[in-house]
Amino acid sequence: MAYRSADQVVHKAAWLYYTHGLRQDEVAQRLNISRASVALYLRRAREAGIVNISTSTHLFRSHMMARRLEEAFGLDTVWVTERGELVPDPVAEIPTLAASVFLEMVKNGDRVGVAWGHTVYAIADTMAYADRENVTVVELCGNLGSPYSYRPDQCTMEIARRLNANGLNFYAPLVLSTEALAIGLRDEPVIREQLNGIASCDLALFSVGTLAEDSHVIKCGALSVEELRAIKTMGGVGVIAGQVIDAEGAWLDCDYNRRIISADFDAIRSIPRRLMVVQEDEKLEPLLAAIKGRFFTHLVVTSRMAGRLLDHAGAREDIEASAAPIS
Repeated sequence: MAYRSADQVVHKAAWLYYTHGLRQDEVAQRLNISRASVALYLRRAREAGIVNISTSTHLFRSHMMARRLEEAFGLDTVWVTERGELVPDPVAEIPTLAASVFLEMVKNGDRVGVAWGHTVYAIADTMAYADRENVTVVELCGNLGSPYSYRPDQCTMEIARRLNANGLNFYAPLVLSTEALAIGLRDEPVIREQLNGIASCDLALFSVGTLAEDSHVIKCGALSVEELRAIKTMGGVGVIAGQVIDAEGAWLDCDYNRRIISADFDAIRSIPRRLMVVQEDEKLEPLLAAIKGRFFTHLVVTSRMAGRLLDHAGAREDIEASAAPIS
């Protein structure tokens, strides 16, 4: 690929600064440009994905609560944010940490399944640019027709853009008006092929939603408040990939779920690496349900949520005495 002369200097500046460790004034001298120009070119290089600055997330994996959560719930890896000098707001830090974790987990050639919602979109929005090869990002559920800032297709395509990957959206609505329509649409060859392909994903990224009256399934118009109340009466406690689960993490047999176009839960659980990210304190009940349903293998949470999970499991013990804050 031939680069324009204007692009070449950006690449040269990035190479000298990031690969060879030259100072900005040394890069300026080597390229015979001003130091201000070097700073400008380095910023352009980051924005264009010419360079990918990644930071190790080991600091958040080494937290004592992370180790306890892995043992208590049989998880592969847990990352925990805790208030300290490094992290003044653990909740606000979750999307940034999760984006770094996700980038560490994505390998060349991976097929990645992505759900939707506020948390996933926040992760996509803060994610650094990475030049992965032969990666495909797949939407895990149908789409929303209404103007909504966290649509499934937006989450999928923004993450694909950050990874320099191919994006594959669902060409079907998330919710149909009748069960018969949903059954017929799932039988369409294109939709059936997309649904069947989810089980072949190598990695999944998602959060678990609540069934509160201000939750995203209500705000986006997928559920009415009346339907929500009826579903909660039937035992619904949370949402995975647009579908309602009960307290045991099982698919809730209700009219709403029967009208949904989304990944089969067994297909999701067959994905070998599944990253769950939880930002809000009010998600304890749906998160516990997701644990019982074996929906994820990796987890990013705040220390407050980690403590509540350990209390529920009776595995907290005297962890405060042994856990060092991140600073």
